[in-house]
Amino acid sequence: MELAVFSLLICASSFMPSLQSPEPHAPNVTDLTFKNIDFAMNLYLKIASRHDDNIFFSPLSVSTAFAALSLAARNTTRSEILSGLNLDMLEQAGQLELIPQLFQHLQGNISQAGALKLEQGTALFVDLRFQIEKAFDDQIKLFFNADVENVDFKKSEITKEIINKLVRDKTGGKVKEMLTSIDPLTRMMLINTIFFQGSWKLPFNPNNTESGRFYVDKYNIVQVPMMVNVDKFSVASDDELRAKVLRLPYLGGAAMLIVLPDLHVDYTTIDDEINADRFLSWIKNMKQKKLEVSLPKFTMEQSYALHTILPAMGIQDVFKDTANFKGMSQEPGLKVSQVLHKAVIEVDERGTRAAAATSVGITPYSMPEPFTVNRPFFFFIYHEATNSLLFMGRVIDPTKK
Repeated sequence: MELAVFSLLICASSFMPSLQSPEPHAPNVTDLTFKNIDFAMNLYLKIASRHDDNIFFSPLSVSTAFAALSLAARNTTRSEILSGLNLDMLEQAGQLELIPQLFQHLQGNISQAGALKLEQGTALFVDLRFQIEKAFDDQIKLFFNADVENVDFKKSEITKEIINKLVRDKTGGKVKEMLTSIDPLTRMMLINTIFFQGSWKLPFNPNNTESGRFYVDKYNIVQVPMMVNVDKFSVASDDELRAKVLRLPYLGGAAMLIVLPDLHVDYTTIDDEINADRFLSWIKNMKQKKLEVSLPKFTMEQSYALHTILPAMGIQDVFKDTANFKGMSQEPGLKVSQVLHKAVIEVDERGTRAAAATSVGITPYSMPEPFTVNRPFFFFIYHEATNSLLFMGRVIDPTKK
């Protein structure tokens, strides 16, 4: 199972955005997804620079929440958000709802077929003392399908449980406690959740899973359950990066890309080289090949205090007393006080739901080439029709959650 949760805590009042229509030559969803990949890589690098552990997050979740926030931001505050999200080049003068509209179209494209279970939810909790401006209420519902609720933040325990229950419901119970405490001075809280359930198109047979070695580094070897599948898979080789790329498709139009550095190549040398152009070139240059894929089962739960990371990406003004959220309220002193992101992923033989296990017979004259994921690797989960990057991460030690 793969899911991610994003929480944005704001001291806020009301929204008054302007409504305008984008010009016919406005940027499209393809432009948005391309920019979002580079934003994902930038955020990954900031997280990776802090530690050598496993990483997992949803760049789409972060972008969606801040796109909602951008409706209220003005001047430097707004331009920093868009620049930090790598979306400033898509901005068109005076069209405050253009980028939220692109997110709306993207979500429509992702959920179009109905076979892919990807549920995004945005909920706005506002203190009982404040009244949401109807214009913003309409916009956040239109673009982000958001729920807006009044709560009493002074009754922090009750409000905490209301919010945690919403997160539990939106994430199928996987994130049981998003918040452990709430500041009674909070005026508004924006919670964004994204929940993905994927079943492999080519499921692994559990009978073939057996314990195997995973080489965390030269000095550290762990035993991990290794799933095995023999079938035709799409694969690419990045000679410049000295890595191989494997595509594992899900039912319903999503796929996971596994990026495996060659033997004796340090994964950290690859960090700086991954960008949107490279990501799309992997997908474009895939070739079908009969492989024996060995992949570790793993579960990760990662939490990030993004308010300590995003300022290094240029998103600074939103956290200062000088933040300008005039689209939210004319009152001074509005600022974002906390940004929390929590993500969980489980990778097993069937994906996340029961699927018929298939075994493939190997004929003597067609021995498959091995693709053995037994050392640190990167992975990306993306929507195939739009190339929208839903989740990304790295696995250094699959035995550590």
